[in-house]
Amino acid sequence: MLDVLGLAVTNLTSPPILFFVLGLGAALLRSDLSIPETIGKTLAMYLMIAIGFKGGVEVATHGLDSAFIATIVAALLISFLLPVVAFWMLGLMSRLGQVDRAAISAHYGSVSIVTFVTAVQYLEIQDLSYEAYLIAIVALMETPAIVTGILLSRSSEKGGKPAPMFNAYVLREVLLNGSIVLLVGAFVIGMISGTPGKEALQPLTGDLFTGILCLFLLDMGLVAGRRLLDTPLISPGLVAFAIAMPVIGASAGLASGIIAGLSPGGTALLATLAASASYIAVPAAMRVALPQANPGIYLTLSLAITFPFNITVGIPLYQAAAQLFL
Repeated sequence: MLDVLGLAVTNLTSPPILFFVLGLGAALLRSDLSIPETIGKTLAMYLMIAIGFKGGVEVATHGLDSAFIATIVAALLISFLLPVVAFWMLGLMSRLGQVDRAAISAHYGSVSIVTFVTAVQYLEIQDLSYEAYLIAIVALMETPAIVTGILLSRSSEKGGKPAPMFNAYVLREVLLNGSIVLLVGAFVIGMISGTPGKEALQPLTGDLFTGILCLFLLDMGLVAGRRLLDTPLISPGLVAFAIAMPVIGASAGLASGIIAGLSPGGTALLATLAASASYIAVPAAMRVALPQANPGIYLTLSLAITFPFNITVGIPLYQAAAQLFL
């Protein structure tokens, strides 16, 4: 127990987390501190390129082990099935309509790249190694949850014409979403260029990474705080869901990582991915697939409650659990 508390304190006192807390506090206190939207998007693009590129370089350098295929299968199953669990839980813990429940559920089967990047940085601070190919898993876990969310909304409609499961717009949002394109593209470039490419991009993808992550998390803290201020009161049941669902997802990720034979660091990352909730790719897809769903609810839950919970408390807990079992 003391080890878990120590890890939590270490994460909470790391510069990236403290900058997130600074942004969150500034927003809640209604400070005029702000980061221009274009700069925020640029910081996000940098993080996705850097983490994708570094993952590709590591795969090119060290190759893939036998756990890779098992990890892919486990990740796809998690992404397909977690929305079903979330949909059922929301039925018990809220009075939301079925379309809103389906849209929220899709967010909790998908992943948050920023949560993943924060977890990677945390493992590096702890000097724990992990399987580099897990960056590919990030992209794979985006789409299945969206499919399940749309299926849940269709199966639950009781009247009127159900929305088509897929059309050209939905496919474009899902398959050509900018975050997926950047992650996969940077990963492939890293695999092709290898170590020479890594050396060529220093210090862009190395020494500067933590500093830019701090700026981005400052911006995310501001966004999350203002989302909380601007959104009507969320019921206690929804708040409880937004905290309980990451723990359930992390448990599935931990079990899958152990079965797949991942290292403690890799298992902690898979648990973090399963615990995270999307606030980039899935909202973009839901705007097209389920426009009647309320974005004020699903964005508040994923961005203003689950995201802070994961990066302040969840990540050290998942890492401690992975080390305990492995």
